[in-house]
Amino acid sequence: MTKQMFAVMATGLALMAATPALAQQGGSTVTAATTQGPILAFSVSEEVRSRPDQATVGAGVTTSAPTAVEAMRLNAVAMDKLIAAAKKRGIKTEDIQTSGISLSPQYDYNNQGNGQPPRFLGYQVSNMVRATTSKIDDVGPLLDALVAAGGTNIDGPSFGMKDPDAQLVGARGNAIKAAEAKAADYARLAGFRGAELVSISEGASFGPNPPMPMVRMQAMDAAGKATPVEPGRVSNTLTLSFQYRLVR
Repeated sequence: MTKQMFAVMATGLALMAATPALAQQGGSTVTAATTQGPILAFSVSEEVRSRPDQATVGAGVTTSAPTAVEAMRLNAVAMDKLIAAAKKRGIKTEDIQTSGISLSPQYDYNNQGNGQPPRFLGYQVSNMVRATTSKIDDVGPLLDALVAAGGTNIDGPSFGMKDPDAQLVGARGNAIKAAEAKAADYARLAGFRGAELVSISEGASFGPNPPMPMVRMQAMDAAGKATPVEPGRVSNTLTLSFQYRLVR
């Protein structure tokens, strides 16, 4: 081994020995990434709760007939009434979407205990549509109108925001301020002069499942009281991941 190679190996060992150790505290990580200073990595989350500005309800009908063709025809007639009722409540055509159609044979299995084969009854068709509205206060009357028009399957409502990202504008500023304070605190505790921002990455959660209200489906009374619906608030969470370099 030459003296030059030995000198290079000795220098490498010296750098490894001088590298600060890995430290963890409170979900944050300090890694010795470079000789310029260790890297502090952590995340900050901000939750924003707002009154929803749109709601989606699902409604459908189920029909039965001796033949598949007749079952589909009866269902189409019933669905036309349902869609017309939604439009009458101000729902636009582009805000009404078919979410599922199913056709299946129906059998009576009650005689199977006697060794008899199941008795064929006919065909059943189920059809569902989803309607989205920005009239939050009209959700109860909309549900009542869909039921009055023949709707037998009701799903929802689910509430959300048209532009959920707009909710997070202020949250970003709050998260960055909190990160700056946290990085400065780590630097002070670790004996460094300060912390320099290296990178920021964002991850936002709009909740694929916002809070679902409890809807009491009941017949309208003589005074015409609509089904009560409480939209509450929907929650969006912003998570920013930071990397800071601690400097002496």
